Amino acid sequence: MRSILTATWICAALARVASLCAAEAAEAEPPLQEVVVTASLWQQPLQQVPASVAVLDGQTLHAAGQQHFEDVLPLVPNLNWAGDTSRPRYFQIRGIGELEQYQGAPNPSVGFLIDDIDFSGLGMAATLFDLDHIEVLRGPQGTRYGANALGGLIYVQSAAPEPTFAAHAELGAGDYGARTYGASLTGPVTALDSSFRLAAQRYTSDGYYHNAYLGRSTDGYDELTLRGRWRYEPDPALRVDLTLLAVRINNGYDAFAIDNSRTTQSDQPGEDDQHSTGGALRLEYRGLGSTLLTLIGTAANTSIEYGFDSDWGNAALWAPYTYQYSETQLRERHTRSIEARLQSTETRGLRWLIGIYGMQLTEDLNDSAPGVYLDPNDATQDSSSTTVTVSHYSSRNTALFGMLEGDIGSRWQWSGGLRLERRSAGYNDVTTTMDYPTPNPDGPTDTTSSTATHGFSPVDHLWGGDLSLEYALRETARLYLTVARGYKAGGFNLGPGLPTDQIVFGPESDLNVELGYKSELAERRLRLDTDIFYTRRSSLQLKSGEQLDPHDPTTFILYTSNAPSGRNYGLETAATWRAAPFELAGSVGLLNTAYHGLTLNGAVLPDRALPNAPGWQGALSGTWRAPAGAFLRVDLTGSGSFYYDLPALDPYSSSTYVLLNAKLGVEREAWSASLWVSNLADRRYTVRGFYFGLVPPDFNPTQYVQLGPPRQFGVRFTCSLR
Repeated sequence: MRSILTATWICAALARVASLCAAEAAEAEPPLQEVVVTASLWQQPLQQVPASVAVLDGQTLHAAGQQHFEDVLPLVPNLNWAGDTSRPRYFQIRGIGELEQYQGAPNPSVGFLIDDIDFSGLGMAATLFDLDHIEVLRGPQGTRYGANALGGLIYVQSAAPEPTFAAHAELGAGDYGARTYGASLTGPVTALDSSFRLAAQRYTSDGYYHNAYLGRSTDGYDELTLRGRWRYEPDPALRVDLTLLAVRINNGYDAFAIDNSRTTQSDQPGEDDQHSTGGALRLEYRGLGSTLLTLIGTAANTSIEYGFDSDWGNAALWAPYTYQYSETQLRERHTRSIEARLQSTETRGLRWLIGIYGMQLTEDLNDSAPGVYLDPNDATQDSSSTTVTVSHYSSRNTALFGMLEGDIGSRWQWSGGLRLERRSAGYNDVTTTMDYPTPNPDGPTDTTSSTATHGFSPVDHLWGGDLSLEYALRETARLYLTVARGYKAGGFNLGPGLPTDQIVFGPESDLNVELGYKSELAERRLRLDTDIFYTRRSSLQLKSGEQLDPHDPTTFILYTSNAPSGRNYGLETAATWRAAPFELAGSVGLLNTAYHGLTLNGAVLPDRALPNAPGWQGALSGTWRAPAGAFLRVDLTGSGSFYYDLPALDPYSSSTYVLLNAKLGVEREAWSASLWVSNLADRRYTVRGFYFGLVPPDFNPTQYVQLGPPRQFGVRFTCSLR
């Protein structure tokens, strides 16, 4: 709490200094553009949203990013991601969110939408080409999105069709064999009262890990993005948007080394492929007087192939032991959703919104894990087996939600929302384990096999909502107080050796109280957004790991347990100041988390911070733009240390780091050229860690980590026609 109060005082002081400096600057620079939040149920300016929201606009995505949401993610305070994949797939907001999904049902805590299409738990689809903006809503979104947004919501919006013809193309190259090329085209179809937009981009790279055994890179990138949008507007009362998306990611995955370096030894390097296609149809009709009707229908299909070398080595490395394990997962997910909203469009008085929502999700998983271990000195340790799990999961979510909003006098405003949701699910699997004993020279050796099945049909009735009170200090400054309740459905664990009382885990809920201040100062050249929050979590779901067989790394299982309670609290501040020819932006997030009373293996763990929840995150950027078009942008981003996994132990955590990125170039109306570098100081930092036994014959538990990208540089050229 002392850190939060100190940071609040520092932020207020910096805001005051910036305000005075901006007021004295006599430039004719226009004020900062208004930012509109579209992910919330009410589309409204950022400065009027009574919640903690970060918006990365298209200019920021272009200036600070290169290819993927991963590039700009550090600009959002208290947003983190878990490694163990080639690109970020799982996110944590304020310490809440999944770190992986190996088994069981998808049950995300952070919602992830691209043009209204649900890709929760599938964040690799978030490539940056031809995006308009990205919004991050921190805190529970019980009214907005329900069971998939316990920690928050990430909303990605692509660029919209334009009523005039325009074309854009870009080419890029960099070290590690990086290549990128893309193009977009937009324009009107006057005869059909509509406009269109098409975009295509491909990015390839050799990756930055080297496999010493195979003599080549084994973690390369090959990412293709196709987008298409059609907007139909026959009159001002009706607008229909059709969006189609296809993302083909075929990346290698060989990211763990025995010595925690970027030189691997695996003879069976893995892959991390995600092929996602989706579509969304959105209709907005204003021909009902002072009422707006919104209909949204979406569909998405995703295929994932994820595999890795479980022993991280090869025959020569492990000799005289025969030691070879691998795992491959084939996952198919299909989602369908429909949403209908009816809301008033009045700007004063009592305003209302009511809606219904339905979503159907199915997922099929085929998980194969073959392996063999032979010890020439101890035959009792020999084992050889193949485990195959085939599972099917389906769930149906139906919800009814509504909001009310009104004024109290000229300065006070209130709003409240409620969502009631029913979630039913069905799951079944068959796990077959085939054991191959050491061959018997005196006669035939029988192969033994065993089969285990699981089946679950849980039904959860859940509810969430929010209540806010706002006060206008003046036209461009507001205070707000928001209380919000989020929720998440329960689930089940899978894997051999689990105690009966650890197979099923219950639903989770959280209650978040947030006090915030938003203002625009110095003739709207300075924007400040700050908040403090406290979240009380009930029956929080926490995942831990255990290796059942010390000789078999594929028996490292992950399972979820409910801790009775927990709490998260912290501060988030973001500020942007423009005074030609400079623009400065900064953000800081402070976070303190803890779980209480978690029991694992019959023992109550001491209260500790949550995994992948840094105590602080910060970003500072400066941009200089000359009238002739030259520009320079410099970004500093940093993160405090965090625990990798549970149980949280002090030696097994990441280290604090700060990264420096820069971009130098020239921008003209029709073209641009830039030189960029990321991680300029080549700082070594980690994004994921595991603690288990890997090296024979003793298999002593050791900390292993996945490293973040090293220093990279490249050039990019763009041209535009209008």
